[in-house]
Amino acid sequence: MLSLITGVGSKGQVGEAVAGALARRGDTVLLVSRVDEEVRARAAELGAAGLSAHGYACDLSDAKAVDRLAERIRSEHGDRMDSLVNLAGGFGPSGPLSQSDPAMFDRQLRINLETAYLTTRAFLPFVKAARGSVVFFASEAVLEGSRTSGISGYVAAKMAVVALMRSVADEGREDGVRANALAPSSIRTATNEASMGADARYVERDDVAAVVAFLCSPAANSITGQIIRLRR
Repeated sequence: MLSLITGVGSKGQVGEAVAGALARRGDTVLLVSRVDEEVRARAAELGAAGLSAHGYACDLSDAKAVDRLAERIRSEHGDRMDSLVNLAGGFGPSGPLSQSDPAMFDRQLRINLETAYLTTRAFLPFVKAARGSVVFFASEAVLEGSRTSGISGYVAAKMAVVALMRSVADEGREDGVRANALAPSSIRTATNEASMGADARYVERDDVAAVVAFLCSPAANSITGQIIRLRR
């Protein structure tokens, strides 16, 4: 099986755990991040453990760069892909809406929504060929009743990611393509622990990875168009 995971760069982040889970079940994993040295290091770590992994650097907010990446992967690995996991993104508070920085709002849309859109646009034909699975990452903040004050840009981007997921699920149904989104609360990552402390309530990275692996497995063949909440 062939799986592509975006946002696999820095150590201690969710992408590292997801890549490891899919590789350990036997997938060849294609890791993508903006920083070449980081993504190659994550791929090398998996390779040293006897797993099949390849690292690619790409600015996923650049449509032409994403198209070039798709062509490179087609030439190196073929045009069938069992799983696409859109993990690239990031969090940034924009402050009260009337005082918010338009540049921060735009950045949240670019790193969370545009990266998911361009990656899915480029690789959806690969996933269709394998009747595979696409996983998106939203946030608990998109769910009804969640606190959204001061993070309008982030919430807007993640709500749009959910809408994108639903479009992919609807369009892909006849081709056997499944699309779902995770909506986790804060995940225990190196970045979150540095800013929020080690004792905050977190969803564990391995738990997130286990859900992604399930959604990308034949056991989830009847699950599509869903938002799956993860919290502790």
